[in-house]
This record gives sequence, C-alpha cells and structure tokens, in this order.
Amino acid sequence: MAAPLNEADLADSAVAATETETEQQSGKSSSRGKLVSRRFFRNKLAVAGLVVILLFYVLAFTYSWYSPWGYDELDPASTLMPPDGTHWFGTNQIGGDMFAQTMRGLQKSLTIGLLAALFSTGVASIVGSAAGYFGGWTDRVSMWVVDLLLILPPFLIISILSPAFRGKTWLILVGLIALFQWMITARIVRGMTLTLREREFVKAAKFMGQSPWRIIFKHIVPNMASLLIIDATINVGVAIIMETSLSFFGFGVQAPDVSLGTLISAGSDAVRTFPWLFYIPAGFLVFTVLAVNFVGDGLRDALDPSSSRSRRKERKRIEEKTKSTTSTKTVGAEA
Repeated sequence: MAAPLNEADLADSAVAATETETEQQSGKSSSRGKLVSRRFFRNKLAVAGLVVILLFYVLAFTYSWYSPWGYDELDPASTLMPPDGTHWFGTNQIGGDMFAQTMRGLQKSLTIGLLAALFSTGVASIVGSAAGYFGGWTDRVSMWVVDLLLILPPFLIISILSPAFRGKTWLILVGLIALFQWMITARIVRGMTLTLREREFVKAAKFMGQSPWRIIFKHIVPNMASLLIIDATINVGVAIIMETSLSFFGFGVQAPDVSLGTLISAGSDAVRTFPWLFYIPAGFLVFTVLAVNFVGDGLRDALDPSSSRSRRKERKRIEEKTKSTTSTKTVGAEA
C-alpha cells in the first residue's frame, strides 16, 4: 500500500512538475549549470552578497591606484582627524590614513580567508575520500588524526605557535588556520565515499584497470562537488573571523602590515572618542562575513533544491503563480 504524501512531498512534486513544465514549454532542457545559475540568481540576498564581495575585492586590490596615501605613509600634521576630503576615512593616532589602512587590511583578510578555505577544503576532500575508498589502516589512521585534531582547541594552539613564526611570511598563518578547519568535512566526505565506491561507475573504472587515485580524483571527488563548493564558501567566512580574532589579540598579522583585526584592536580603546577608528574596519568585517554567508546559503539552495529554504521559496512562487492564473481565469469567466 502506498504511503500517504505529506505537504512537503506535495510541494516537492509541484516544484518538479513546474520545472518540467517550464522546460517543456521552452522546448529544451537546461543543463545543470544553467539550472544552478538560475536558482542562484533568483536569490536576491545571495546576489547582493556576491556583488558586495566582488566590490570589496576590487576596492581592496586597486585602492593604491586612486588613493592619495599609502597604508604605510604618515601625515604627522593630521593626527586623529575625522573623515574629510583629504583623508576619506580619517586618520589614526600617528597620522596614518584610515582609508588606505582599511583597504590594506581588507585585502589581507580576504586573501587569508580565501586561501585558508581552499586549503582546508582540499585537504578534507583528499583525506576523506582516501579514507573511505581504501579503508583498513588508511581509514583508521586518518580518522584517528581527525579525532585528535577535533579535541584540540584551535585558537589556543595557534596562539601558542604564532610567536615562533613572527617576522616570517603570513602564509604560515594561512596554514595554521587551514589545519583546524578540515576535520568535520573530511568525516562527511568519508561517509559519502563509502557509498560512492559501491556504485557501478566506480566498479567499472576499477575493472578497466584505473589506479585508485585516478578513480578518486576523476570519479569520486567530482560527485561531491556541490558539498565541497558550499564547504569552501562557508570556510571563507570562518577563516576571516579566525584571522581577525587572532590579529585582534596580537597573534595574527604583525606590524608593519595590517589586517582588519589589527585595525579593530587599535581602535577599540578609542571607540567613544574617535569612533571612525573602530567602526569603519568593524563595519567592513561585518559586511564581508555577512556577504560570504549569503553567498554560501545561495549556493546551498541552488545546488540542493531539496533544502527547506529552497522548497519554501519555490512553494511561494508556485502559489503566487497559481493565484495569478486563477484570478485571470475568474476575470475571464465573469467577462
């Protein structure tokens, strides 16, 4: 006997039927890329977040083209000046231009966040898929390392290690942040790999004599692209927050370089008397993290149409279309 359908099942059926009807009316089926793009750009918050991220990247990496001041230049005659035509975001205690320093800090924070996210997602995909595919001792050792890193407090460990790398390249900080970001994703990838390795296309590739690593990179990891893309997007925001927190307490980016964390730390003591020193870099941090989260939510809804938020939006769109069609038919009948 067939199980009764609940409201969510009915809504999902309506969504699928509507999309199929739309494709049939257009006379051609959309590819997955076009379908994902259409779902993503239908999400206004996600599009706004993407625009903000792109705008911040352009501002951060091109400010030296039009800014009259460099981030390491001082104007001793204009210390603690509020924003004006000469210094667009004001100056700090030693006459540094806050606009140039904020753009430099935004550039550093965005770069560290992006690199740390890419590294952590890459490590998670390799370790998780290898553990799930090979099994045995590979699986046991990999999961033992994952469990060990999960019980370690990342902020404390990085704070202890960071003084040993002072004066070195900031890429070491990227590696330290990425070191503690990949474990949970690796567990999820391992579980998905245990299922994928039993699929027919993987068994066929193995039967054809392809090497295990070729199977992993060609057949298993691409089938988890949706998860990895979403994970990398979310990790950007997490890494930016981590870097900002470390820099705030003096364990991240070191002088003479700056990041949003060092600027917020320097302006926190003068938040009441000279608010632009604190609120401007803090505002850029908040908008950056919010924009990244909106993009991550949009990608999740676009790549996973079964998510609750995507179903609610599609259900609302279908209801509005149904009401519009019903009202049109009613007016036509009355006429």
